[in-house]
Amino acid sequence: MTSFPPSPDKVAQLEQRMRALEVRESDLEEMFVRSGGAGGQKVNKSSSCVMLLHRPTGLRVKCQTTRQQALNRFLARRLLLDKIERMQKGFLESERSRIEKIRRQKRKRSRRAKERLLADKARHSEKKRLRGAVTAD
Repeated sequence: MTSFPPSPDKVAQLEQRMRALEVRESDLEEMFVRSGGAGGQKVNKSSSCVMLLHRPTGLRVKCQTTRQQALNRFLARRLLLDKIERMQKGFLESERSRIEKIRRQKRKRSRRAKERLLADKARHSEKKRLRGAVTAD
């Protein structure tokens, strides 16, 4: 298996994006840990997994996509920039509110709420039943 490092223009794009989002290398805390999962003994013996912490925002990213540490470093920075961009644009808050809305919808109703809902349904069905056709005697 051959390993291809990221191309110079991709690295340049990453650096340009870091400057645009005002993320400096000095703000990043980088740790290397052993990966798990696919990759055989290689990932169990070498520290190819990259963990990045962006100190100002507290965002943490872990990347163990490939078996090469250099490529994982590049991918981790890209993931971190994606997260920072979403946070700055407010996507994280909207995502959190969307998940909370779904959680509320799936939550089990209380007994009183169920009774109220059934009473409303019965009242509505009675109203519809009384709308029958008018007969002339």
